[in-house]
Amino acid sequence: MIDLGLTKLALIGVVALVVIGPEKLPKVARTLGSLYGRAQRYINDVKSEVSRDMELDELRKMQQDVQDAAHDLGNTIAKNLEQTRDELHSAWDDGMPARSEAHVDGFRADGQAQRGKARDFRRKKLLRTAAVPVWYKQQHGGKSRVISAAARVARYRPGNKAKASFF
Repeated sequence: MIDLGLTKLALIGVVALVVIGPEKLPKVARTLGSLYGRAQRYINDVKSEVSRDMELDELRKMQQDVQDAAHDLGNTIAKNLEQTRDELHSAWDDGMPARSEAHVDGFRADGQAQRGKARDFRRKKLLRTAAVPVWYKQQHGGKSRVISAAARVARYRPGNKAKASFF
């Protein structure tokens, strides 16, 4: 860079005063100052753009590394799962006698009987838990009728015994 000291700046100022003149010197100084500011802003914009591009390249490289590592991990997991599945199938096939595919232990192979039993079980359970008789609700204080909020306030308001009716 250019090394400008106080004496060099004073010398430049005196030469500018002699060459330009005292009446035009402030206008020229303002113009030079604005041009210098524009140049600094332009240089700072270029620097920031270059640094953003460098950071973007680094991020892309990092993203590619992470994707490669994830792909390798996925391949490793898939390979291990396939090996485990093959080992389980071979162990299962070695321990089980040969059977026909149509019937296994008296059931159809597609599981139709199991699905029917499960459906019947769910239906019976719903009937057992959902259906509560009215006499049981009345005996144990459960609600047998629903009343509106206004009717409930009118019925159960303290100190208002005259309006206490069923509805």
